[in-house]
Amino acid sequence: MQGNQRVKIKPGMRVAIVLKADQQSSKLTEGVVKDILTNSPTHPHGIKVRLMSGQVGRVKEIRG
Repeated sequence: MQGNQRVKIKPGMRVAIVLKADQQSSKLTEGVVKDILTNSPTHPHGIKVRLMSGQVGRVKEIRG
């Protein structure tokens, strides 16, 4: 998992997140980071972000 360190995630980056509703299936949703919502430097399940689309979830992959 690449998305569990806050320092690696910046607004404007393309990432794949898991939405709260998709946690059981682990379905990934791709988008661009608008805001970083997790304040701690790391989180075991991924840093929580808001995408430009308004969707909120935890980062599972950093795509660029």
